[in-house]
Amino acid sequence: MLKKLSTVPFSGTKEQEARLKAVIEANKHDKSLLMAVMQEAQGIYEYLPIEVQNMIAEGMDVPLEKVYGVATFYAQFSLTPKGACHISVCLGTACYVKGSGDIYNKLQEILGIGGDECTPDKKFSLAACRCIGACGLAPVLTVNDEVYGRLGVDDVAGIIEKYR
Repeated sequence: MLKKLSTVPFSGTKEQEARLKAVIEANKHDKSLLMAVMQEAQGIYEYLPIEVQNMIAEGMDVPLEKVYGVATFYAQFSLTPKGACHISVCLGTACYVKGSGDIYNKLQEILGIGGDECTPDKKFSLAACRCIGACGLAPVLTVNDEVYGRLGVDDVAGIIEKYR
C-alpha cells in the first residue's frame, strides 16, 4: 500500500465518484488511455489522492504502482490538494543564494504545513519550485499568479495576511 501524502482528509463526493467511474468505463478497454483517465480524474478532483488512484487502478485493471508511477513522474499531476492561495517559493540558485530557503521555512512555520501540503481549511498550499525566470527579483515567491520579489523573511507575514 502506498502511503497517503496529504494532510487534508479525502472528501470526494458521490457525484465526483460517478463522474470518474463514467470516465473509467468509457476508457477501460484500452490501457494506453491510463494517462488520459488520470488527467480527467485530476480535473474532477483537482488532485490525485490515493483513494482516486485506487479507483483508477481497479477500474483500468492496472497495478496501483503504475498509476502512482505516472502520477509522480509527470509534473502535471498533483498528489496533494492545492489551496485557494497556492504559494510557490523559488529555490533556484539565484533565489536560494539570496535567502529563499529561509522564506520557505518561515512560510511553513506561519502556515503550520510542510512543503507540498495544504492547510486543513484549504485556504493555503505551499510548494517549492526550481526557477520561475525572475532571477533579477530574487528571492521570489508567487501566490497563484501574483509574483513577489526582492523579499526578506520579514515580508512573509504581511504577504500571508493579505490573503487571509
